[in-house]
Amino acid sequence: MEYWQHIYSHFNPVAFSIFGFKIHWYALMYITALIVGYLAAVKFGEKFGFDKKVIDEYFIWAEIGIILGARIGYFIFYVPNNSYYLFHPWEMFNPFVDGKLVGIRGMSYHGAVIGFIISTLIFWKVKKIDLWKLMDVVALSVPLGYIFGRIGNFLNQELFGRVTDVPWGIYVNGVLRHPSQLYEAFFEGLVTFLIIYFYYNKWYKCKGELIGLYLFLYGVFRSFCEMFREPDPQLGFIFMHFTMGEILSSFMIVGGILLYIIRRKSCKS
Repeated sequence: MEYWQHIYSHFNPVAFSIFGFKIHWYALMYITALIVGYLAAVKFGEKFGFDKKVIDEYFIWAEIGIILGARIGYFIFYVPNNSYYLFHPWEMFNPFVDGKLVGIRGMSYHGAVIGFIISTLIFWKVKKIDLWKLMDVVALSVPLGYIFGRIGNFLNQELFGRVTDVPWGIYVNGVLRHPSQLYEAFFEGLVTFLIIYFYYNKWYKCKGELIGLYLFLYGVFRSFCEMFREPDPQLGFIFMHFTMGEILSSFMIVGGILLYIIRRKSCKS
């Protein structure tokens, strides 16, 4: 257990280098997340009657929306005094600081959701596909990829948990903290997938109810995990003891419940 608690002292976030270019475990985990999510979408897409070609094309549209939404959402939700970036949006994607290449850091999951919704609606309008069936494919596929995304956060030594005294905590700069990234990988990824998959096999009746269930489950589990995650240092607590993540997740919970009810009623009418 002591080795685990000091894992960051023994672990290099850089996986390997190619011609001096460092490849981080973070990047490898996110690539893995994309691959797993894509393969899951192809598999579940077949069950919902979607040809692989449709999934391939949609995957590109969705990823563009997710990346743009995640980056823009980060500046809207998590960067105080962001007026400069809102009036100079191209600077959000500038990988250089003072002439030095530092990469693009800072993504918002909730921003990614908004970008995803916009790109999906455009795809639906252009391609005339069955929107709700496609969303149910998404609900089954995203949680599996999400697992590796949060593991990537853990390996990159970011988004730390709050101070704790639990025996499975890990030391971050000499302070014992919750490994909250792994909590999120487990609950928001694995547990969410298992619940949705079980529901799909046992009770699924109406197109669109799975995506409603996903929004609800993610919002609940994210809010739970936020209780163990250190608030963003530039924001702190937004209202009383609520973080930005909890506030944004509350909208997902409400939206998920409403969408689920609406889709269930649509089957009965």
